[in-house]
Amino acid sequence: MTDRSLSHWLFLLVAYGLQLDLPLHAADDDANAPALTPVVRVVDLAINESTIVELSNGQKVDVKLVDVQETRDPVRQAVRSAMVTVQVDGEKITIESGMYNLPQRVAGVQIDCSVTKGYNSNGTPGFWGLDKDARLRLWPKDSLLMKPDSLIYPVDQRWFATRTWFDNEPVDGGKKILPKIYYHSGLDIGGAERLVKVIAATDAVVVSSGDDVLPEYLLKGGGKSKYGEGRSPVAPRSDVVYLKDERGWYYRYSHLHSINAAIRPGRTIDQGTEIGLLGKKGASGGWSHLHFEIKSRQPSGKWGTQAGYAFLWEAYRRQYRPQLVANARRKSFLMAGDDAVLDGANSWSANDSIQRYDWIFSDGTTATGPRVTRVYRRPGVFSEILKVTDKAGNIDYDFADVHVLDPNRPGYYVPAIHAAYWPTFDNRVDEPITFKVRSFRNQEGNEIWNFGDGTLPVTVKSDGNVDQQAADGYAITHHTYQQPGDYIVSVQRSRNDGVTATTRLHVHVAGE
Repeated sequence: MTDRSLSHWLFLLVAYGLQLDLPLHAADDDANAPALTPVVRVVDLAINESTIVELSNGQKVDVKLVDVQETRDPVRQAVRSAMVTVQVDGEKITIESGMYNLPQRVAGVQIDCSVTKGYNSNGTPGFWGLDKDARLRLWPKDSLLMKPDSLIYPVDQRWFATRTWFDNEPVDGGKKILPKIYYHSGLDIGGAERLVKVIAATDAVVVSSGDDVLPEYLLKGGGKSKYGEGRSPVAPRSDVVYLKDERGWYYRYSHLHSINAAIRPGRTIDQGTEIGLLGKKGASGGWSHLHFEIKSRQPSGKWGTQAGYAFLWEAYRRQYRPQLVANARRKSFLMAGDDAVLDGANSWSANDSIQRYDWIFSDGTTATGPRVTRVYRRPGVFSEILKVTDKAGNIDYDFADVHVLDPNRPGYYVPAIHAAYWPTFDNRVDEPITFKVRSFRNQEGNEIWNFGDGTLPVTVKSDGNVDQQAADGYAITHHTYQQPGDYIVSVQRSRNDGVTATTRLHVHVAGE
């Protein structure tokens, strides 16, 4: 028997202790006990509270939460940034919670902050299971964040290929601006509907597939679990798959266009197994994406999200070994006449050698530096270009989305737009690429594509998201490049009053 098959057999024994008349884990009435202890250590603290944390290598550190400062926008009063000051063995550091931030090093540890209590005040507290002021996570200083090769990227496409919506970002959706805020937990990874394969990030047991779920993972009496309650965090739905790994963590894959017939509850599957195709089913808002979320028991004793951005970023780097990745993520949200801070400081270089940050704005002006501030005087959705260059001459691009509201209609969102392309890897000259686009909150006009290679613009018309689940909601076109290079593709749609939504994609085309 190979090591891998032995591991699967042991995993299966643990996962099906109930079926084999072995006792349940008595501590939390979960459906089974974890076979593997995670590398991460998680603590919830109140301000001025301290605790001793024993790391995965046996090191003990004294951790104190010193302060939490949350910044809210003036339009929705939504938390747009939360800065926490932490003291580790007497050494202080200030870090930002979630929002595309990676763990920071201080006093011989790596530390990050998943979420702060302000996200509960007018949002969705059940997502996180946080009762205190902040949640901190710690690892040894030079440790991997997860066991080597125990997690892979769950879609077969390039990092930041299109829109994302990651932990703690407020979701600004619908037509009217509502007082209650949905702060995102988990990772929304945009992609081309029905083309992107969704794959198992871990070796796992299939707990649910659509509405079919193993009964021992539901509430007693057969009811469905609710966030933070029950014997598991599983909430079955026709477009959702839940997997459980040997850490006892649950992985939710949502909005699937289709689920592979082989993904059936009770089966043990290997990391990399195809789960289905990325789609927009369920409560997707009509844009095609995978909602990928890890759930685990939290220090409060409740089920809550195990923030996944750092884990996926580590897995992606290991799989694809990028040399340079531009990062202008997190959407800006403001009223016309106000300013936005565009931030590319989370861009990454394999050898820490980024030399230039160049910005190209929608009005044709430019700027340099990792952070820039700009005033936006007219409403619309703008997609600002960030180009980063490292010492070796490598370049990469990302795009900062800026949503600017109309002061004459302060209670309403402006039109939005989403675009994606396929494939995102290994594109070559003379090979067609599929482009998809859908507008939101606007049925006027058409989408106009500019493929960045000097060819004539292409006009299409999506349904404007009139029916979120419309099979043909996205307008589709194809384009073939004749020369290798890096192309900045843009697509926009204007309302009759001139308010325009624009988005951009970066397409790399290799030679023959």
